[in-house]
Amino acid sequence: MTGSGAADLLAAARPTVPHTIKSRHVYRGMRTAEHYFEVPLDHFGAGGPAGETITVFAREYVSADHSEEAAAQLPWLLYLQGGPGGRGNRLPALGGWSKAAARDFRILMLDQRGTGLSSAIDRKTLPLRGSDADQAHYLSYFRADSIVADAESIRLALGSGPWTIYGQSYGGFCALSYLSFAPEGLREALITGGLGPLSGPADRVYQKTFGRVAARNAEYFGRYPEDRAAVSRIARHLRETAELLPDGERLTVERFQMVGSFLGGNTRVDALHHLLEDAFVGTPAGERLSDAFLEQVRGLVSRSANPLYALMHESIYGQGESTDWAAWRVLQDFPEFSPEAPEPLLTGEMVYPWYFEQDPALRPLRNIARLLAEKDDWPRLYDAERLALNSVPVAAAVYTDDIYVDRGLSLETAAAVRGLQVWESADFHHDGIADDGEGIFGRLLGLTRSVRP
Repeated sequence: MTGSGAADLLAAARPTVPHTIKSRHVYRGMRTAEHYFEVPLDHFGAGGPAGETITVFAREYVSADHSEEAAAQLPWLLYLQGGPGGRGNRLPALGGWSKAAARDFRILMLDQRGTGLSSAIDRKTLPLRGSDADQAHYLSYFRADSIVADAESIRLALGSGPWTIYGQSYGGFCALSYLSFAPEGLREALITGGLGPLSGPADRVYQKTFGRVAARNAEYFGRYPEDRAAVSRIARHLRETAELLPDGERLTVERFQMVGSFLGGNTRVDALHHLLEDAFVGTPAGERLSDAFLEQVRGLVSRSANPLYALMHESIYGQGESTDWAAWRVLQDFPEFSPEAPEPLLTGEMVYPWYFEQDPALRPLRNIARLLAEKDDWPRLYDAERLALNSVPVAAAVYTDDIYVDRGLSLETAAAVRGLQVWESADFHHDGIADDGEGIFGRLLGLTRSVRP
């Protein structure tokens, strides 16, 4: 389906969806409400089971500084989480960007379909759909176009006028789809680290990001030169010695390299040094990796908490063509990332076929992952013509050295969206809102308000 076709179908069929509030709570200076919506599995009539619905969950956060009567009059802000496959943040208290937003908004934290309490998907639930082909087809309804359609259904069920959306990382990709398919539902859009490319192929994404990850490795080892030797030592050890993670699975060099996910952030990069500094302990059998190290690594390399990320990651770039394990193919052009390299570099958040062999949470899903990688008829996720005519105020933070969403591709996308204002910063990495969320949110909101009629 073309982008404009998706938009037209979305506009044509918007019945009010069932909506229930199951509980409310007050704690730490805020009030919350738990919203459940029953939405169509297939919003676009693209071949899904007629009438089938799924549950979508969202939690409302309101500052207790507002009376209940005043809070009911506040406009809504929908937060679109990064991912794909990550549930909405569970806030223990308002802080950072949410503290800033709660001054003027009711915040709606969405569990995107397939995550959290929104008809969650994993190796245990997917077999309910039938064959591997049936499971892969079911997953085709869990991309940004359907997330946007869910959001519009939710907006109408809440009785909201056009609302503000805030997309972080993959949430920014979803925001671009929202601007393509349902701009009439938007008052303004804020995006941080999430201006993805509007067209393929996926290969060009990884050509850029592998280069940036390599540069980030060099920057990191420049900051902590002793860690260059530590990473190489751990890699050599894992080639020669079987080390088992707490789940009983072997820690391979390539799985260890996944700790490079720390490199994507300001707030996490130093934690990588703390992880590596006490990796080894002396034992009667000689030096081995410590239980503390192995437990921390297990939490970094397992996708048991978000299998949808691994299954759907490359599909976020698929439009009219297969992705065909793009990151794995492009990796061959960067031998410094090979697990056999004398001094292997740490990798980022890319997904490779061996994930589905080495991770027990993904192993039952390996054939479904193959079918998704081969799928060559992904619908369009963006409408370039509508974006070129955009009239919704949009502001985006672009991080100069972001290793996951390339600066050059981000600026290319920004130029294709009419009126989009870019704030570029070299002071933050992909997790900038964890570092100064309040400041970044305020800056972007100010930019959108500066152009409001």
